[in-house]
Amino acid sequence: MTEINTVTGKIDSSELGCTLIHEHLRSRSEEVAVQFPRLYDEEFETSEAISQLNEVKARGVNTVCDPTVMGLGRDVLFMERISRETGVQVIAATGIYTYHYIAPHFQNRDIDYMADQFVQDIEVGVQNTSIKAGFLKCATDRQGMQKDVEKVIRGVARAHLRTGVPIMTHSHPASGTGLMQLDILEEEGVNLENVLIGHCGDTTDIEYILRVLDRGAYIGMDRYGIKTRLSTEDRNATVIELVRRGYADRMFLSQDSCCTIDWFPPEVKKASNPDWTMTFVVDEVIPQLKRAGVSDEHIHTMMYENVQRWFAGK
Repeated sequence: MTEINTVTGKIDSSELGCTLIHEHLRSRSEEVAVQFPRLYDEEFETSEAISQLNEVKARGVNTVCDPTVMGLGRDVLFMERISRETGVQVIAATGIYTYHYIAPHFQNRDIDYMADQFVQDIEVGVQNTSIKAGFLKCATDRQGMQKDVEKVIRGVARAHLRTGVPIMTHSHPASGTGLMQLDILEEEGVNLENVLIGHCGDTTDIEYILRVLDRGAYIGMDRYGIKTRLSTEDRNATVIELVRRGYADRMFLSQDSCCTIDWFPPEVKKASNPDWTMTFVVDEVIPQLKRAGVSDEHIHTMMYENVQRWFAGK
């Protein structure tokens, strides 16, 4: 079995249980949070995160992977507090979330220097704590493979090769960026079975998704509830077709939900995507998939087994 870093210590991969692979306990514009802390209500954010994790725990979820990294307001002490108060295992990430630029600090140093920081997060601890990251995260959106974005992906790849922890990406299927990410990761020597290309569920283009899968990567059908991008019915149809074609063992179901997020006013989030919650997959999506013929075995594979294989690189 594989040992995995959680925010409360190491666990064996056999202890993961039912896992939501892509959820955020809190997402912030970190430069705003640092400079204008008066805009934030720590007590409210804490209570929301505890409430939502308790809700998924009551539904049988054991583990949440939280890919909040630099650029999204990562705070591992916050994650640790929520995990301890709820009993849900939380796995933190390291990496950088950007669509275009990185901080001058990293622009003016080489890729290996950046990789060193990621390795430190995994092997020593994040943000001067003993809390260690369990996976790596990078992003490429509609802006494409910008110079700084490529640097982050190469840094993530090199940190992976030194530590063995898996890689998760944010991708933009309409721009084909998942395939671009795989090209760079492969150039760096990464076994693509260690990679999860996120947000593939944002498209109904089966042929594009198959091109990602045929490279050996896992895919995230991980934005359920964000109906402004794609309806639940369309997302389900894609999952059902991929299960029919034999790819249940390469897919994850999740929501990319944020217990709190400061990107827009709370009322805007609620009005535009009322189903964007951490419980939507368990409460609504899985029953819908089962009614459409997706078996309990397939659901178990996507919610329990794939995460163990991803962490093991299989």
